[in-house]
Amino acid sequence: MSRKKFIDIGANLTDFMFQGIYYNRNHHVADIQNVIKRSKEMGLEKIMITGGSLNDSRQALELAQTDSFLYCTVGFHPTRCLELEDDTEVKIQEMIKLCNDNPDKVVAVGEFGLDYDRLEFCPKDVQLKNFTKQFEVAEQTRLPLFLHCRNAATDLLSLLKKNRDRYTGGVVHSFDGHYDEAMSFIDLGFYIGLNGFSLKTTENLEVVRKLPIDKLMIETDCPYCEIKPSHAGYKFIRTKFESTKKEKWKADKLIKGRNEPCTIIQVLEVIAAIKEMDEQKLADQLYANTINVFFSNVK
Repeated sequence: MSRKKFIDIGANLTDFMFQGIYYNRNHHVADIQNVIKRSKEMGLEKIMITGGSLNDSRQALELAQTDSFLYCTVGFHPTRCLELEDDTEVKIQEMIKLCNDNPDKVVAVGEFGLDYDRLEFCPKDVQLKNFTKQFEVAEQTRLPLFLHCRNAATDLLSLLKKNRDRYTGGVVHSFDGHYDEAMSFIDLGFYIGLNGFSLKTTENLEVVRKLPIDKLMIETDCPYCEIKPSHAGYKFIRTKFESTKKEKWKADKLIKGRNEPCTIIQVLEVIAAIKEMDEQKLADQLYANTINVFFSNVK
């Protein structure tokens, strides 16, 4: 059997947790290099570092430039869209420049979209306006989209349909919606990104079971979205990792409650189990899907 290859399409590697900082307190040394080493040992061939604001995107690009297997996205997360209210056009142009100046590293516009579960961070009207505004980046760069959707599929689908000539497809990442919603995104040319958050409930598993594998990608969304023992998908995990509390950090162990790219194999195992598929065949298909959308034109 050939070695499984993975691409993590969503990893928040600029998060302070990978610098050893949790809730503004330093608990251990920065260990991003240990995290990257573990990911390579598990078969990760590429990781897309998620940008959630202009500064975030710059940091993601800076980190991506340190290793040939790291890439990044550029965009404003819906919960960060208030930051786009000031100097909007200047920031849009800076995003376009970041993309165009770094075609070997920036592979998607995003993470952007709509999040109606966390309106306390950014009101709905601002999200709608500044999501639409970011189509200018997609239009100018022709990069695929890396989309966020939480309890907002109806509005997101509506805006995607209205702006259909301004983008070239992409992925709806960390999907946890209904089957009909997923198929509507797929009908518009999008893929569905799955992680631990997508595998929490028996309803989630049933949706994933029915989705076509040639329209799927996988991710960790680390340091978040781990598959927890309380999740419906947990019973299908076969690969476990040793972990320790953040206060007792060790270079060769994961931190309890902090997800990492290496755990992407668990996402594969759950999906393969509920679809009753060979893991190698599924891994090969997911890898090919991701290359086709994000890396077919990357040098």
